[in-house]
Amino acid sequence: MLSETASIDVVDAQIIRCLQLSPRIPFRTVADILALSEQTVARRYRRLVGGGIVRVTVVLRPTAFGQTNWTVRTKCRPSGAESLAQALARRDDVSWVTLAAGGAEVLWVLRARSQESRDELLMHRLPRSAPVLDISAAMLLHRYVGVGTSPADDWAGLADLLDAQQAAAATATMALRPCAEDRRFEFRPGDTAMLDVLKADARASYATLADAAGTTEARAARRLRTLVEDGAAYLDVDIALAAIGMHASATLWLTVPPSRLHAAGTALASAPEVGFAGAVTGPQNLMASVVCRDVEHLYRMVTETVGAIEGVQSLAISPVSRQLKQADALVDGDRLAVS
Repeated sequence: MLSETASIDVVDAQIIRCLQLSPRIPFRTVADILALSEQTVARRYRRLVGGGIVRVTVVLRPTAFGQTNWTVRTKCRPSGAESLAQALARRDDVSWVTLAAGGAEVLWVLRARSQESRDELLMHRLPRSAPVLDISAAMLLHRYVGVGTSPADDWAGLADLLDAQQAAAATATMALRPCAEDRRFEFRPGDTAMLDVLKADARASYATLADAAGTTEARAARRLRTLVEDGAAYLDVDIALAAIGMHASATLWLTVPPSRLHAAGTALASAPEVGFAGAVTGPQNLMASVVCRDVEHLYRMVTETVGAIEGVQSLAISPVSRQLKQADALVDGDRLAVS
Protein backbone atom coordinates (compact mmCIF):
# COMPACT_ATOMS: atom_id res chain seq x y z
CA MET A 1 0.00 0.00 0.00
CA LEU A 2 1.24 3.48 -0.83
CA SER A 3 2.57 5.62 1.99
CA GLU A 4 1.12 9.08 2.55
CA THR A 5 4.60 10.44 1.80
CA ALA A 6 4.80 8.83 -1.65
CA SER A 7 5.41 11.19 -4.57
CA ILE A 8 3.27 9.19 -7.01
CA ASP A 9 -0.44 8.49 -7.01
CA VAL A 10 -2.37 5.23 -7.04
CA VAL A 11 -2.66 5.15 -10.84
CA ASP A 12 1.11 5.52 -11.21
CA ALA A 13 1.59 2.67 -8.76
CA GLN A 14 -0.90 0.51 -10.63
CA ILE A 15 1.04 1.07 -13.85
CA ILE A 16 4.25 0.06 -12.08
CA ARG A 17 2.58 -3.11 -10.79
CA CYS A 18 1.47 -4.00 -14.32
CA LEU A 19 5.09 -3.59 -15.42
CA GLN A 20 6.26 -5.87 -12.63
CA LEU A 21 3.87 -8.57 -13.81
CA SER A 22 4.73 -8.10 -17.50
CA PRO A 23 7.64 -5.70 -18.17
CA ARG A 24 6.86 -5.38 -21.90
CA ILE A 25 3.09 -5.14 -21.50
CA PRO A 26 1.60 -2.85 -24.19
CA PHE A 27 0.23 0.52 -23.06
CA ARG A 28 -3.07 -0.43 -24.72
CA THR A 29 -3.40 -3.43 -22.41
CA VAL A 30 -2.57 -1.41 -19.30
CA ALA A 31 -5.16 1.15 -20.40
CA ASP A 32 -7.80 -1.57 -20.73
CA ILE A 33 -6.93 -3.05 -17.32
CA LEU A 34 -7.07 0.30 -15.53
CA ALA A 35 -9.92 1.85 -17.58
CA LEU A 36 -7.71 4.66 -18.85
CA SER A 37 -6.76 5.96 -22.27
CA GLU A 38 -3.65 4.61 -23.94
CA GLN A 39 -2.29 8.17 -24.18
CA THR A 40 -2.69 8.64 -20.42
CA VAL A 41 -0.78 5.44 -19.66
CA ALA A 42 2.01 6.32 -22.10
CA ARG A 43 2.30 9.85 -20.71
CA ARG A 44 2.42 8.66 -17.11
CA TYR A 45 4.99 5.98 -17.96
CA ARG A 46 7.27 8.52 -19.65
CA ARG A 47 6.97 10.77 -16.60
CA LEU A 48 7.84 7.89 -14.27
CA VAL A 49 10.92 7.04 -16.33
CA GLY A 50 11.98 10.65 -16.82
CA GLY A 51 11.53 11.37 -13.12
CA GLY A 52 13.81 8.49 -12.10
CA ILE A 53 11.00 6.53 -10.44
CA VAL A 54 10.99 3.41 -12.62
CA ARG A 55 13.22 1.72 -15.18
CA VAL A 56 12.68 -1.50 -17.10
CA THR A 57 15.94 -3.26 -17.92
CA VAL A 58 17.42 -6.65 -18.74
CA VAL A 59 19.79 -8.57 -16.47
CA LEU A 60 22.01 -11.44 -17.58
CA ARG A 61 22.02 -14.54 -15.40
CA PRO A 62 25.54 -15.66 -14.37
CA THR A 63 24.32 -19.25 -14.68
CA ALA A 64 24.21 -18.69 -18.45
CA PHE A 65 28.02 -18.50 -18.22
CA GLY A 66 28.38 -21.39 -15.78
CA GLN A 67 28.72 -19.04 -12.81
CA THR A 68 26.48 -18.05 -9.89
CA ASN A 69 25.53 -15.02 -7.82
CA TRP A 70 27.62 -14.03 -4.83
CA THR A 71 26.48 -11.67 -2.08
CA VAL A 72 29.50 -9.88 -0.67
CA ARG A 73 29.76 -8.04 2.64
CA THR A 74 32.76 -5.74 2.66
CA LYS A 75 33.61 -4.12 5.99
CA CYS A 76 35.42 -0.84 5.46
CA ARG A 77 36.86 2.17 7.14
CA PRO A 78 33.92 4.61 7.16
CA SER A 79 35.99 7.26 5.43
CA GLY A 80 36.47 5.07 2.38
CA ALA A 81 33.25 3.06 2.22
CA GLU A 82 31.35 5.41 -0.08
CA SER A 83 34.15 5.70 -2.65
CA LEU A 84 34.47 1.91 -2.72
CA ALA A 85 30.70 1.51 -3.12
CA GLN A 86 30.67 3.98 -6.00
CA ALA A 87 33.50 2.16 -7.75
CA LEU A 88 31.68 -1.16 -7.39
CA ALA A 89 28.42 0.35 -8.63
CA ARG A 90 30.07 1.38 -11.90
CA ARG A 91 30.90 -2.23 -12.73
CA ASP A 92 28.59 -4.08 -15.12
CA ASP A 93 28.98 -7.33 -13.16
CA VAL A 94 27.92 -5.77 -9.85
CA SER A 95 24.38 -4.93 -8.71
CA TRP A 96 22.43 -4.04 -5.57
CA VAL A 97 25.17 -1.94 -4.00
CA THR A 98 24.25 -0.56 -0.58
CA LEU A 99 25.94 1.14 2.30
CA ALA A 100 24.96 -0.62 5.53
CA ALA A 101 25.99 -0.75 9.20
CA GLY A 102 25.96 3.03 9.45
CA GLY A 103 28.24 3.35 6.44
CA ALA A 104 30.89 0.91 7.65
CA GLU A 105 29.84 -1.96 5.37
CA VAL A 106 29.30 -2.21 1.62
CA LEU A 107 26.84 -4.95 0.67
CA TRP A 108 26.69 -5.92 -3.01
CA VAL A 109 25.92 -8.70 -5.46
CA LEU A 110 28.50 -10.05 -7.90
CA ARG A 111 27.27 -11.56 -11.18
CA ALA A 112 30.61 -12.58 -12.66
CA ARG A 113 30.68 -14.04 -16.16
CA SER A 114 33.82 -16.06 -15.50
CA GLN A 115 35.70 -17.58 -12.60
CA GLU A 116 38.73 -15.49 -13.55
CA SER A 117 36.89 -12.17 -13.29
CA ARG A 118 35.26 -13.27 -10.02
CA ASP A 119 38.56 -14.28 -8.44
CA GLU A 120 40.34 -11.19 -9.74
CA LEU A 121 37.87 -8.95 -7.93
CA LEU A 122 37.31 -10.96 -4.73
CA MET A 123 40.80 -12.36 -4.18
CA HIS A 124 43.09 -9.70 -5.62
CA ARG A 125 41.64 -6.24 -6.23
CA LEU A 126 39.37 -5.87 -3.20
CA PRO A 127 41.82 -7.16 -0.55
CA ARG A 128 44.37 -4.61 -1.78
CA SER A 129 41.90 -1.72 -1.55
CA ALA A 130 42.87 0.64 1.26
CA PRO A 131 39.40 1.03 2.88
CA VAL A 132 38.73 -2.73 3.05
CA LEU A 133 39.02 -4.36 6.46
CA ASP A 134 37.25 -7.67 5.85
CA ILE A 135 35.45 -9.53 3.04
CA SER A 136 32.74 -12.15 3.45
CA ALA A 137 31.28 -13.71 0.30
CA ALA A 138 28.20 -15.96 0.30
CA MET A 139 27.28 -18.01 -2.77
CA LEU A 140 23.61 -18.22 -3.71
CA LEU A 141 22.45 -21.83 -3.54
CA HIS A 142 18.74 -21.44 -4.21
CA ARG A 143 16.29 -18.62 -4.95
CA TYR A 144 12.90 -18.61 -3.25
CA VAL A 145 11.78 -15.27 -4.66
CA GLY A 146 13.38 -12.43 -6.62
CA VAL A 147 16.13 -12.03 -9.24
CA GLY A 148 14.06 -13.27 -12.10
CA THR A 149 12.26 -16.24 -10.57
CA SER A 150 9.01 -14.99 -12.14
CA PRO A 151 7.53 -11.58 -12.99
CA ALA A 152 4.68 -12.29 -10.59
CA ASP A 153 7.13 -13.21 -7.81
CA ASP A 154 8.86 -9.83 -7.73
CA TRP A 155 8.56 -7.53 -4.70
CA ALA A 156 4.82 -7.56 -3.97
CA GLY A 157 4.50 -4.35 -2.00
CA LEU A 158 2.18 -2.98 -4.69
CA ALA A 159 0.22 -6.20 -5.22
CA ASP A 160 -2.89 -4.97 -3.40
CA LEU A 161 -3.36 -2.17 -5.95
CA LEU A 162 -4.66 -4.61 -8.59
CA ASP A 163 -7.53 -7.01 -8.04
CA ALA A 164 -7.19 -10.65 -9.04
CA GLN A 165 -8.76 -10.14 -12.46
CA GLN A 166 -6.52 -7.17 -13.27
CA ALA A 167 -3.39 -9.02 -12.12
CA ALA A 168 -4.31 -12.06 -14.19
CA ALA A 169 -4.84 -9.90 -17.27
CA ALA A 170 -1.46 -8.21 -16.82
CA THR A 171 0.36 -11.47 -16.19
CA ALA A 172 -1.19 -13.19 -19.20
CA THR A 173 -0.22 -10.46 -21.64
CA MET A 174 3.24 -10.77 -23.22
CA ALA A 175 4.79 -11.85 -19.91
CA LEU A 176 8.05 -13.57 -20.81
CA ARG A 177 8.45 -16.48 -18.39
CA PRO A 178 11.98 -17.09 -17.13
CA CYS A 179 13.38 -20.59 -17.09
CA ALA A 180 12.96 -22.36 -13.75
CA GLU A 181 16.32 -24.10 -14.10
CA ASP A 182 19.83 -22.66 -14.09
CA ARG A 183 21.81 -23.86 -17.09
CA ARG A 184 24.39 -22.81 -19.64
CA PHE A 185 23.20 -20.91 -22.69
CA GLU A 186 24.61 -20.66 -26.19
CA PHE A 187 24.76 -17.05 -27.28
CA ARG A 188 24.50 -16.16 -30.97
CA PRO A 189 25.78 -13.27 -33.09
CA GLY A 190 23.50 -10.29 -32.56
CA ASP A 191 22.56 -11.21 -28.99
CA THR A 192 25.01 -8.77 -27.42
CA ALA A 193 23.79 -5.84 -29.52
CA MET A 194 20.18 -6.64 -28.70
CA LEU A 195 20.92 -7.04 -24.99
CA ASP A 196 22.72 -3.67 -24.96
CA VAL A 197 19.52 -2.04 -26.24
CA LEU A 198 17.40 -3.91 -23.70
CA LYS A 199 19.71 -2.91 -20.86
CA ALA A 200 19.01 0.74 -21.60
CA ASP A 201 15.30 0.14 -22.19
CA ALA A 202 13.82 -3.34 -21.96
CA ARG A 203 10.62 -2.00 -23.53
CA ALA A 204 12.40 -1.09 -26.77
CA SER A 205 10.37 -2.00 -29.84
CA TYR A 206 11.06 -5.15 -31.82
CA ALA A 207 11.97 -2.89 -34.73
CA THR A 208 14.71 -1.29 -32.61
CA LEU A 209 15.94 -4.70 -31.44
CA ALA A 210 15.94 -6.01 -35.00
CA ASP A 211 17.92 -3.02 -36.23
CA ALA A 212 20.53 -3.52 -33.49
CA ALA A 213 20.86 -7.25 -34.14
CA GLY A 214 20.71 -7.01 -37.93
CA THR A 215 17.67 -9.25 -38.25
CA THR A 216 13.91 -9.09 -38.75
CA GLU A 217 11.35 -8.02 -36.17
CA ALA A 218 9.86 -11.52 -36.02
CA ARG A 219 13.26 -13.09 -35.40
CA ALA A 220 14.13 -10.44 -32.81
CA ALA A 221 10.88 -11.21 -30.96
CA ARG A 222 11.58 -14.94 -31.01
CA ARG A 223 15.16 -14.43 -29.89
CA LEU A 224 14.13 -12.27 -26.94
CA ARG A 225 11.64 -14.93 -25.84
CA THR A 226 14.37 -17.57 -26.14
CA LEU A 227 16.86 -15.50 -24.14
CA VAL A 228 14.37 -15.19 -21.28
CA GLU A 229 12.65 -18.56 -21.37
CA ASP A 230 15.93 -20.48 -21.73
CA GLY A 231 17.40 -18.69 -18.72
CA ALA A 232 20.05 -16.42 -20.25
CA ALA A 233 18.44 -13.20 -19.03
CA TYR A 234 15.40 -11.80 -17.30
CA LEU A 235 13.51 -8.52 -17.48
CA ASP A 236 13.63 -6.48 -14.29
CA VAL A 237 11.79 -3.39 -13.07
CA ASP A 238 13.91 -1.06 -10.96
CA ILE A 239 11.81 1.18 -8.70
CA ALA A 240 12.90 4.21 -6.69
CA LEU A 241 11.51 2.91 -3.41
CA ALA A 242 11.58 6.21 -1.54
CA ALA A 243 9.44 7.72 -4.28
CA ILE A 244 6.65 5.27 -3.49
CA GLY A 245 6.90 5.81 0.25
CA MET A 246 9.22 2.95 1.23
CA HIS A 247 11.90 4.39 3.51
CA ALA A 248 13.17 1.39 5.50
CA SER A 249 15.06 -1.32 3.64
CA ALA A 250 17.23 -3.99 5.20
CA THR A 251 18.97 -7.29 4.58
CA LEU A 252 18.04 -10.12 6.93
CA TRP A 253 20.54 -12.90 7.73
CA LEU A 254 18.97 -15.98 9.28
CA THR A 255 20.28 -19.30 10.58
CA VAL A 256 17.94 -22.26 10.05
CA PRO A 257 18.56 -26.02 10.46
CA PRO A 258 19.11 -27.68 7.05
CA SER A 259 15.98 -29.78 7.48
CA ARG A 260 13.89 -26.60 7.87
CA LEU A 261 15.71 -24.42 5.33
CA HIS A 262 13.42 -24.89 2.35
CA ALA A 263 10.24 -24.48 4.38
CA ALA A 264 11.61 -21.38 6.09
CA GLY A 265 12.78 -19.85 2.81
CA THR A 266 9.42 -20.51 1.17
CA ALA A 267 7.56 -18.98 4.11
CA LEU A 268 9.81 -15.94 4.12
CA ALA A 269 9.37 -15.46 0.37
CA SER A 270 5.59 -15.23 0.77
CA ALA A 271 5.84 -11.98 2.76
CA PRO A 272 4.96 -8.93 0.61
CA GLU A 273 7.89 -6.98 2.09
CA VAL A 274 10.42 -9.48 0.71
CA GLY A 275 11.94 -8.65 -2.67
CA PHE A 276 14.54 -11.40 -2.57
CA ALA A 277 15.04 -14.51 -0.47
CA GLY A 278 17.65 -17.18 -1.02
CA ALA A 279 19.63 -19.99 0.58
CA VAL A 280 23.30 -19.06 0.82
CA THR A 281 26.61 -20.40 2.03
CA GLY A 282 28.26 -19.13 5.19
CA PRO A 283 27.43 -18.91 8.90
CA GLN A 284 23.90 -17.68 8.08
CA ASN A 285 22.26 -19.93 5.51
CA LEU A 286 19.19 -17.84 4.59
CA MET A 287 19.13 -14.20 3.52
CA ALA A 288 16.38 -11.83 2.45
CA SER A 289 16.06 -8.26 1.22
CA VAL A 290 13.04 -6.50 2.68
CA VAL A 291 11.37 -3.19 1.86
CA CYS A 292 9.18 -1.45 4.43
CA ARG A 293 7.45 1.90 4.82
CA ASP A 294 9.30 2.86 7.99
CA VAL A 295 11.18 1.43 10.95
CA GLU A 296 7.98 0.49 12.78
CA HIS A 297 6.85 -1.49 9.71
CA LEU A 298 10.24 -3.23 9.64
CA TYR A 299 9.89 -4.06 13.34
CA ARG A 300 6.46 -5.63 12.81
CA MET A 301 7.71 -7.56 9.79
CA VAL A 302 10.59 -9.01 11.80
CA THR A 303 8.66 -9.80 14.96
CA GLU A 304 5.42 -11.02 13.38
CA THR A 305 6.39 -12.48 10.00
CA VAL A 306 9.91 -13.74 10.67
CA GLY A 307 9.03 -14.56 14.27
CA ALA A 308 6.29 -16.91 13.09
CA ILE A 309 8.63 -18.97 10.86
CA GLU A 310 9.41 -22.29 12.48
CA GLY A 311 13.05 -23.22 12.91
CA VAL A 312 14.73 -19.80 12.86
CA GLN A 313 17.63 -19.99 15.31
CA SER A 314 19.18 -16.57 14.84
CA LEU A 315 18.55 -13.32 13.00
CA ALA A 316 20.80 -10.39 12.13
CA ILE A 317 19.51 -7.22 10.48
CA SER A 318 21.62 -5.00 8.23
CA PRO A 319 19.63 -1.79 7.65
CA VAL A 320 20.35 0.01 4.39
CA SER A 321 21.94 3.37 5.06
CA ARG A 322 22.07 4.31 1.38
CA GLN A 323 21.35 2.57 -1.92
CA LEU A 324 23.84 3.28 -4.70
CA LYS A 325 22.70 0.77 -7.31
CA GLN A 326 19.78 -1.55 -7.85
CA ALA A 327 19.46 -4.37 -10.41
CA ASP A 328 21.01 -2.19 -13.08
CA ALA A 329 20.15 1.44 -12.38
CA LEU A 330 22.40 3.72 -10.39
CA VAL A 331 20.63 5.65 -7.63
CA ASP A 332 20.82 9.43 -7.33
CA GLY A 333 19.46 10.51 -3.97
CA ASP A 334 15.97 9.05 -3.73
CA ARG A 335 15.60 8.58 -7.50
CA LEU A 336 17.10 6.33 -10.16
CA ALA A 337 19.79 8.08 -12.14
CA VAL A 338 18.42 9.13 -15.54
CA SER A 339 20.92 8.82 -18.38
